[in-house]
Amino acid sequence: MISLQDIFGVELLGNPLWNYLLVLFIFAAGVFVIRTLLRGLVLQTLAGWLSKLNGIPLDTPVRLVERYLIPLLYLGLVYVCLSSLNLATVLRQTLDILATIIATYFGINLLSASVEYGLRIYLTSKKGDATTEQSLLLLSPMIRVVFSLIGVLFLLDNLGFDVAALVASLGIGGIAIALAAQGVLQDLFSYFSILMDRPFEIGDFVILGDFMGSVEYIGIKTTRLRSLSGEQIIIANTDMTGSRIRNYKRMQRRRVVFGFSVAYKTPSEKLQEIPQLVKQIIDAEANAQFDRAHFAAYGDFSLNYEVVYYVLSPDFNLYMDVQERINLALKQAFQERGIEFAYPTQLLYLNLQQQAALPNAT
Repeated sequence: MISLQDIFGVELLGNPLWNYLLVLFIFAAGVFVIRTLLRGLVLQTLAGWLSKLNGIPLDTPVRLVERYLIPLLYLGLVYVCLSSLNLATVLRQTLDILATIIATYFGINLLSASVEYGLRIYLTSKKGDATTEQSLLLLSPMIRVVFSLIGVLFLLDNLGFDVAALVASLGIGGIAIALAAQGVLQDLFSYFSILMDRPFEIGDFVILGDFMGSVEYIGIKTTRLRSLSGEQIIIANTDMTGSRIRNYKRMQRRRVVFGFSVAYKTPSEKLQEIPQLVKQIIDAEANAQFDRAHFAAYGDFSLNYEVVYYVLSPDFNLYMDVQERINLALKQAFQERGIEFAYPTQLLYLNLQQQAALPNAT
């Protein structure tokens, strides 16, 4: 009579039947854990945690887990199950090669996609604008290429190839290419510096030495400005990062200093009245904040005043409108009070000797 032990001891392809049943049980348990616990509980917890964050793409982490991490777990489960069987040498080697290739593919894609997601969060936290979208469109392919090269080297090393010699040969070629493209690489690194440090963004009005204009495009090699007169100014990224840049778009308010002069014949009481008069005129402007007004100095032909106030906006046109209204109001107020603005004058004094005072006068 055939016993249950004899049935389980029957060998198929070099493995007893109970071994196949054990592998099948492990596989079923692993599928249950992955589908129920990881895919259900973990993804729900992750989605709930991400829903509390503001400005973060919620679907990306969940999609990464479903697209790359879950297949990696399934691959590991299958590999563990098949490895527990007694396989022929050729089959075992084939299994190792296939598992290495598939695991490298999913692992590299998971890493590159995670880095892209982290970079997106970083750039979005700075400020989401056209520069951010342009940077992401440029960096995403570069990140994939870098991780793909790392994955190929890892795969070749695990398949038994001499990666050290390959890397050495690539290093020599890379040095030659770097020397030939030294200027391009400098601009490329400057681009990454602009991207990460963000001293300016598209739409900012900047002054760089003798050049000024609104940032229109930030590329790998050059940054392009649109000048006030309309022409496009193309500047290498190396020059942009190696120079002092004045970014007027980042200005919160504009400090304005201007002066005017009154005639020397102006009475003292009116001279004392002028600072308060200027303050009233500036306070009447909704977009201006008065700071100070002083009788500053004696000029060659005038009494000089200095005024400081703030325009509560970086807009240059608004500043000019405010200054124009202040000038007109100041002119009108001086006319009403009989105060004259100074202009270049010269007095000539003549000392005439009277003829009667001369000793030989008749």
